[in-house]
Amino acid sequence: MMQGFGSMPLPFFLTLIALAFFLARGWKARRQAWGIPTCAVLGTVAVWYVGDAFYNDYRIYQLVIDSASLTSAWWQVLLFVVVFGLLAKPISEKFNSHLANNNSRALVLMETERLLQPKVQRQLDIVAAAMLFAWILLMIIAVIKVKGDVLGLFAPYLGHKTNPWARGQIGGGFSAIISLAAYFQIFLTAAFGVIAALALNPKTRNMALAVCFLALPFYIFDRTRNTMLATMMPGILAFVFMRLRRSKWVKLGFLVAAFLAVNAWFTFVMASRGSGMSVSSSFVSEKIEEGDIEATKHLGLNMFEELAWINHFFDTGRYQPNWGRRYFAELVNPIPRGLWKNKPTIGLDYAIARGQSTRGGEGEVTATISTGMIGQGVVNYGPFLGPIAAAVLMGFWVALLARQDLKGDDPGRLILYGCGLILTFNLGRDITLLVLYPFLFGLIAYWFWNRYLRKDHFQKKEVYPPPSSNNPLPPKQKNP
Repeated sequence: MMQGFGSMPLPFFLTLIALAFFLARGWKARRQAWGIPTCAVLGTVAVWYVGDAFYNDYRIYQLVIDSASLTSAWWQVLLFVVVFGLLAKPISEKFNSHLANNNSRALVLMETERLLQPKVQRQLDIVAAAMLFAWILLMIIAVIKVKGDVLGLFAPYLGHKTNPWARGQIGGGFSAIISLAAYFQIFLTAAFGVIAALALNPKTRNMALAVCFLALPFYIFDRTRNTMLATMMPGILAFVFMRLRRSKWVKLGFLVAAFLAVNAWFTFVMASRGSGMSVSSSFVSEKIEEGDIEATKHLGLNMFEELAWINHFFDTGRYQPNWGRRYFAELVNPIPRGLWKNKPTIGLDYAIARGQSTRGGEGEVTATISTGMIGQGVVNYGPFLGPIAAAVLMGFWVALLARQDLKGDDPGRLILYGCGLILTFNLGRDITLLVLYPFLFGLIAYWFWNRYLRKDHFQKKEVYPPPSSNNPLPPKQKNP
């Protein structure tokens, strides 16, 4: 834990002020579609960068990293916050100019009872049926790949987990297809959580709950925390903010309880990883002591540290900006290595600079190391242009999320919006398709289904005027 603010450089305090200002600005604009996604991005920066200084021992950073590199890192965080805070609104408004007359549909559903209307629920039933078909087809393939090991696939809490989509650190052939299936499964699992939270039709709700019961353990008993968040949190947040018609204090209580539960489970996962056991094996064994869990600390919340190391490596000549090659590697990642054998790898050069050794004949490393949302920009374009590039990219991400919100009368868009908001937090470790694939594959599947397969043509969506002091939201609807 950081002790004493007196030793912190000036840009640290300026960063706190900028974060508070732009967070307040985004929250004030929450009825506009760009407001909530903007707050999500700024909150992500607050956790991964400012939170790093509080959660981890900043004094250790001061001992092992030179002060000039630490100060430069704070200036870069400040630059990102200011540029992003200024650009998020104009980029979103330009990107969604033809939708500018619609206010946030998510806020409408949260603060009115339109979610209960038969037309909205009918759309939700149709979306759920289409997703059930896709999930069953995907699970048939998964069961074949694990040779019928259904318990390892659907019930890892019994002590054994199997993975139908396993592949090496550097894929080969057409392993990209396997990755596609894995990411699409993440999206479907998260989507069924939202459906279970919002559906009023008992048949649809029970079906979604059954899928969640079968699908969620695959991620809950895994070692990867970001996929746990991506699959669990959309349903929880949809229930709290859109289905739960209680006071703000009751909702806050649910959120606190969810946070404590998730934090406790993450701590157990970290303790299991530290013991060398799988999470599923640790769950049924008694080898993880309570004291081991209490002594465990979350790892990976150190993106400010990585940003400071990047600056240190620049100063010492150990690493240099690659002028967009890292972003290019991210962009071409969907191309199967079977079509492009020498496709660029993502981040392995930085892992080697950080001291990770190579292994195997394919250039693999013992562990990859995330550079962070801001550090990734610095790796690409240097100390000044890098934070600006990262801020622009996140501005376009806000615009894409705002687009789903503005079209949120369709439950499919609403599901995409919720999943995207959750994935925003995972982008704190890197702006990468490896995080965004569940959202993007869901978006592509939704577009294809809506364009070619959807039989039901709904009536023209209602368009409400922009919110104002006299007409902040559409009138409340009576329960059907």
